[in-house]
Amino acid sequence: MTSARSFVALVVVAGMAAVVLFILHLGLGTVWIPPDRVIGALVDGLADPTDRTIVWDLRMPRAILGLLVGCMLGLSGALLQVVMRNRLAEPGLTGVSTGGILAAVLFLGGVWGLPQPGRLLPFVVLVGALAGGILVLLVSSKRGGIDPLRLILTAVIVNAILGSLTAIVMLRSNYALGNILSWLIGSLHGRVWDDVWLALPWAAVAIPAGLLAARAANVLQIDDESGRALGLPLQPARVALFGLAGVLAAGAVTVSGAIPFVGLMAPNAARAVAGADARRVLPLAAMIGCLLLLAADLVAQSFSIKPPIPSSAYRVGLPVGAVMAILGAPLLIFLIRRSTR
Repeated sequence: MTSARSFVALVVVAGMAAVVLFILHLGLGTVWIPPDRVIGALVDGLADPTDRTIVWDLRMPRAILGLLVGCMLGLSGALLQVVMRNRLAEPGLTGVSTGGILAAVLFLGGVWGLPQPGRLLPFVVLVGALAGGILVLLVSSKRGGIDPLRLILTAVIVNAILGSLTAIVMLRSNYALGNILSWLIGSLHGRVWDDVWLALPWAAVAIPAGLLAARAANVLQIDDESGRALGLPLQPARVALFGLAGVLAAGAVTVSGAIPFVGLMAPNAARAVAGADARRVLPLAAMIGCLLLLAADLVAQSFSIKPPIPSSAYRVGLPVGAVMAILGAPLLIFLIRRSTR
C-alpha cells in the first residue's frame, strides 16, 4: 500500500511521462520533427508553417486519440476486474468489441454502393458496440442479479458467437474483408479531427463517471455480505459499473477498433504499484492506459510494412493493436501462471 505522498508522486511521474510521449508522438512520422520544433509549433504562432500543419492537422488527432482511447480502455478494464472479481478481465469481455466489429462488417458488406461509407462507419460501430454490451448484460442477468462468474461465462459465449458471425459475413464479402482489418486488429492510423470530436463526448462523460465510482468499486471488491452491511445495493452497483465499463470500451472501439491488452495491462500495473484501493487504482489505470497506448503507437510508427498489393509502392506503419498484442501476451501468460499457483 503506497502512502498518499507516494501516490501523488506516481501521478506526477505518469503525467510527465505522458507529456514526453505526446511530444515524441507529434514529432514521429515520415518527416521527423525534433521536440523543440514540436513545442514551437504548439505554442508559437510564428513557427514554421509546415511544422504547424504537420503537427496540428496531421499528427495531433492521432496523438489525442492515443490519450483518450488508452485512458478509456485502462479505466474500463479496472472497472471490469472489480465487477468480475478477476484480474484477467478486460474490455473485450463486455461484448462491445465483437459487437462493433460485426456491425462494421455488415455495414461495409451491405452498403458498398454508398459514395463515402467511411463517414458513417464510426456511428455504425458505436451502435453495434453498445448492442453487444447490452446483449452480454441481458443474457447474464437473472432475477437475483448478476453473478461475476456467470457474467464471465456469458461474455465468452456471446463474444464467440458474434466473432463467428463476423467471420461468416467476411467470407461472403470481399469488400468488407479489405476494409475491416484495421478495425479487427485495432489501429490509430489515418485518424482525423472528426474522430476526435466523435470520441471526446464519450470520454468527457464516462471517464469522470468511472472515477467517481471508486467507492462502489471498493465495496464490490469485498464479499457480498460485507457489502450489504455497508449499505451498497450490490446488483444495481454491478450493473452500473459494467455499463460504465461498456460505454468506455464502446467509445474507444468506435474510433480505434479492437485494441487488445491495454485494459488488462493498465489495471494490473496500477494495482501492483498502488495497492487495491480503487480510489488510486482507477485514476492510475487510466493514466497507465494512456502511456501504454502512446508508447505502443510510437513503436507501431517506427516500423513499416509493404501491403501485399503488387502495384503499391507505399509502406504503412504497424497497427497499434498488433504491437499491444505482442507486448501483452507475455503479461497474460504470467498472470495466468500466477493465478493457477
